[in-house]
Amino acid sequence: MLMSKGDTSDWPDAGFPGIRINPETLMPEIVNEEVLAEARTASTDPGDLIFIRLVEGHPAEAAELLAEARYKDPGSLRLRIFEADVLRVSNRFDRAIEVFRQLLAEHHETLEEAAVRQHLGRSYFAAGNAAAAVESFARALDLRVAGSADAALIYASTVALQRAREVLDEQS
Repeated sequence: MLMSKGDTSDWPDAGFPGIRINPETLMPEIVNEEVLAEARTASTDPGDLIFIRLVEGHPAEAAELLAEARYKDPGSLRLRIFEADVLRVSNRFDRAIEVFRQLLAEHHETLEEAAVRQHLGRSYFAAGNAAAAVESFARALDLRVAGSADAALIYASTVALQRAREVLDEQS
């Protein structure tokens, strides 16, 4: 588990208290253990624990929790995204990207498309494909702006796009 030091207040929100997106790696990290522990205790959503286990670097435990949650709610987009994230955290990038592409086909031109594209971009980035990550993050940002998404989501897409472009420029 990565523990961050220093000021992380400008890091994008990861969607759960105590966790933010590292602007260098574009991966969620625990930035405040106390806040995280309090929020974990208060949560009754099984998806929250799955997310926390992924962030903590325990994909096998997350996968077990995910299997049970998917049994109870097989159509949940959030849980299907976690399925691909388990693959990404397990370094099965090709399979994670394949799952995200399937989700993208299912959610094309819906309100959920931006979220799927953002996660797809993260998987491309983790796999080292900065060009595909730039394309995915740019489209997610466009969709979020056009849809008047929450400012935190727009900021997350902006930071991810900027970082992917930096890496792409370094590769050129």
